[in-house]
Amino acid sequence: MRSRRSFIGHLAGGLAGTLASPVGVLGAQNRIQVGILGFGERGLQLARELQSLADVRLAAVADVYTRRLDTARGVAPGAQLYDDPRRLLDDRDVDAVVIATPQHLHACQVIDCLKAGKHVYVEKTLALTVADARSVLEMCRKAPQLKVQVGHQWVSSGLMEDALRFLAAGGMGQITAIHAHMYRNAPFNKPHWRRPIYPDMTPESIAWESFLGPAQRRAFDAERFANWRLYWDYSGGSVFENLSQQLAFWYKALKLDVPLSVCMFAGASLWQDGREIPDTMSVVMRHTDGLLFSWDSGFGNNQLGLSEEVLGTEGTICRSQQIRYIPQKVNRPDGLETMGFTRSRPNAHMCDFLDSIRTGRAPACPPELGYRVAVACAMAIESLRQGRTVSWDPEKQEIL
Repeated sequence: MRSRRSFIGHLAGGLAGTLASPVGVLGAQNRIQVGILGFGERGLQLARELQSLADVRLAAVADVYTRRLDTARGVAPGAQLYDDPRRLLDDRDVDAVVIATPQHLHACQVIDCLKAGKHVYVEKTLALTVADARSVLEMCRKAPQLKVQVGHQWVSSGLMEDALRFLAAGGMGQITAIHAHMYRNAPFNKPHWRRPIYPDMTPESIAWESFLGPAQRRAFDAERFANWRLYWDYSGGSVFENLSQQLAFWYKALKLDVPLSVCMFAGASLWQDGREIPDTMSVVMRHTDGLLFSWDSGFGNNQLGLSEEVLGTEGTICRSQQIRYIPQKVNRPDGLETMGFTRSRPNAHMCDFLDSIRTGRAPACPPELGYRVAVACAMAIESLRQGRTVSWDPEKQEIL
């Protein structure tokens, strides 16, 4: 049986001499033809975004589940529908592909898109393992004419513009720590992330082998298909879903690299329903210059919500739904508290991706940033699994 690493490596190795050119010149009005891989909840949201934009056409949809193709038929009349993602990549009318599939498929599908000469918007996180992330980054560098945007959408928000302005003003001093939180709650009878299993989730309606991709082979299991986020084979849990978003924001703002070392503690404190991923967790990452990024998260209380505090010797930046700068009066007695004011543009991250295709500039969340975030998240999960602090070898690009 081929391992995940050899599966992705085989795809990447096969690209060296077979990278296709972008499939064609955009239309006279720069109308970009977009296909979507994966038409679940997130794929449907992204389809709505695309349909709200000018000079874009949702040209094709691929999904392994017939129910979702029926949904796509109603949402996007005229779009080509495929039950095999590879057939969408063969569609010469498609300029760019949006990947909204389970996380374990992201790496191999990005590579396949590049091989087919397509620009790529891939939902977070870029890849589920370090080896996969490295393979994707190598392929992106071999196809610089193709734009790849990782879906950490906060980097395109007004909050990012305000954060960069606060940092550029020089009022932070030495930043020693970032405290990040991500908390939610749900009714007792609605376990977080659990989805219903529909009667038509059968081998006849789901292309099971396509869903598995590089994951371990196993017999058809509707539970794993519907609730893939709960299983390590297909998901990195809240670390890859939520910590990744918060890391991406501050990794971009502060130009942080992969952490030197990471330690994670976690447990399934709330639901014993067969899920493998934890629901309550704490992660500490040590970066260069002694900066510690700590993140705690849970699904049993929403008091802290989603927020971060960036702690500097001369000031603090607090981010939640808004962002503000608070001076440390002991070192900046004349400093003034300042609120951010930049409004986020609707669909800003998708617009940024499409604009990068038209102009040739780099997107807001390029694969290099997505790589650093994916590696940091993979280090956290590796620490949890091994029950120890793990370190990063920057020369070998491996977890120690």
